[in-house]
Amino acid sequence: MIPDYQSLMLPLLKLVSDGQEHKYRDLIERLALEFNITNEERKELLASGNQAIFDNRVGWAKTYLKKAGLLDSPKRATFIITELGRQTLEKNPEKIDAKFLRQFPAFMEFQNASRNSNESEEGEISIIENIVQTPEENLDKAYQRIRKSLASELLNKVVELSPAFFERLVVELLVKMGYGGSIKDAGKAMGKSGDEGIDGTIKEDKLGLDIIYIQAKRWKHGNVVGRPELQKFVGALAGQGAKKGIFITTSTFSKEAVEYTPRNETKIVLIDGEQLAQLMIDYNLGCTTQQVYELKKIDGDYFGEE
Repeated sequence: MIPDYQSLMLPLLKLVSDGQEHKYRDLIERLALEFNITNEERKELLASGNQAIFDNRVGWAKTYLKKAGLLDSPKRATFIITELGRQTLEKNPEKIDAKFLRQFPAFMEFQNASRNSNESEEGEISIIENIVQTPEENLDKAYQRIRKSLASELLNKVVELSPAFFERLVVELLVKMGYGGSIKDAGKAMGKSGDEGIDGTIKEDKLGLDIIYIQAKRWKHGNVVGRPELQKFVGALAGQGAKKGIFITTSTFSKEAVEYTPRNETKIVLIDGEQLAQLMIDYNLGCTTQQVYELKKIDGDYFGEE
């Protein structure tokens, strides 16, 4: 289990207690060994995918210790314990966390500078002391909650669409994902009345080297697509001599359908309602950007010494 960033503060300070300069990357590796972090855990990323969760937590433990004056950085990506840090370890603290660091004026100054002027000091302190996740993790969680809510709204809209509109949506999404060429020649959608979906084809790439067959069912949640529907689709592909297909539904697939593997070489990709909504968000289909936040960090190359 990956420890929270406050649990990493004391072990990190102890690693530099020898008074020598330590490279930041080496400290991360030594902490990973100390906490028995597995390779799988080392590969776990923030929701944004920009950084490993463990590395991010070590980074914030380092930041808090530095802001409190217990760590110093004499040169790029290198850290050393300060005299105050050494004195702190001599007192053998059981743990070091945000509450512990409040005894240091430098940390309080940092904390007060970070606090919104409209928030009470007591409220902000309570929040910081009880946080076990880093700011990036909290930001990622908030983003995922917003995205999940948007996906639900999108799916509800899609289910209410007319069959013809749904046909165009599926083709447009596949084009945005890189299939076919232009909207005009990418797909050939042939709506079937009563099916509330489409059976059609789309070029696998802009050159049209292969054709992918599509079936989509605009079904309400609860109407599960079962194995028989997939078997019918595979049979239709065999009748066309086709080997590749995409089955899209606004609902879900049964366990038997997900586990179904055609006996021949036919390959089928299943896209359920949740994945459909997520793809629409990823490719800006049916939604628009409301606000953009840029998360920035220090450019080490700019400040690095030649």
